[in-house]
Amino acid sequence: MKKVIPLAMLALLVVPAFIGFAKSDSGSAAKPSIVLVHGAWADGSSWSRVVRILQDDGYTVYVPPNPLRGLSSDSAYLASFLQSIPGPIILVGHSYGGAVITNAAVGNPNVKALVYVDAFVPDQGESVIQLASASPPSGQSGSCLGGDPTQVFNFVQYPGAPAGDFDLYVKPSLFPSCFANDLPAKRAAVLAASQRPITLSAALEKSGIPAWKTIPSWYLLGTLDRVIPPYEQLFMAQRANAHIVEVRASHPSMISHPIAATEGGGQGPTRSVLTKRDRSVIQVWDHSPANTLRRRPQVLG
Repeated sequence: MKKVIPLAMLALLVVPAFIGFAKSDSGSAAKPSIVLVHGAWADGSSWSRVVRILQDDGYTVYVPPNPLRGLSSDSAYLASFLQSIPGPIILVGHSYGGAVITNAAVGNPNVKALVYVDAFVPDQGESVIQLASASPPSGQSGSCLGGDPTQVFNFVQYPGAPAGDFDLYVKPSLFPSCFANDLPAKRAAVLAASQRPITLSAALEKSGIPAWKTIPSWYLLGTLDRVIPPYEQLFMAQRANAHIVEVRASHPSMISHPIAATEGGGQGPTRSVLTKRDRSVIQVWDHSPANTLRRRPQVLG
């Protein structure tokens, strides 16, 4: 029976399961739990369509809340949550959630794969603000969150905040064109109204030792992303030695891009199954033995 899968990134999530959890000599294979971590200006509901499909496919799925209070404390919260899950884990992060999984997975032998979805992939000593404000290459635009922060964010005081710290909300007038630029206007307006803020201190906090240096990584790169421009995503993904899947989608690609369809059965490490209508949308990147990247479009009829 053909099953419509609403997100191209679903193939990316399933791929590590077949790579990292190969069948043992007895012929059995451990099915991983999948943990989905949302980013700033979003909440766990951003993963709702992914959760439904993964559960239908027999995966155990968790969507723990990301506190968005501080990178070290958010990472410690997630690390503690991961300790409660037995067996292998695929850990997935979107946007700022990528920075959180980068730190939270360190030292946890159950985390077998990291999947970054339009996400920050910091190295030690980097902050998400630093990565988002990187100078663009000639002829390309920087992050839509760059520039004068008073024109981008609403600064809101919160109880117990350290001096100079605030909750940051993306201005509702900017949110649709910046964060959700390929979503219908009404849907973007709902996301803007329901956004969860991140603290300024969390965005400025430097990251620790990155888990991607020891755990295999995958990256879903949204080519229409204006929050983390494609050139910055590519830089981070290549640096992390990640397998890269490119999709024509905005920052919340797990919400905006219902394009993939497949029939039952596991996909190989560099395969995505697309509808004929979307054959040109996704390209898969592999690492050569020399650790360089080559483009390999994958199309299945």
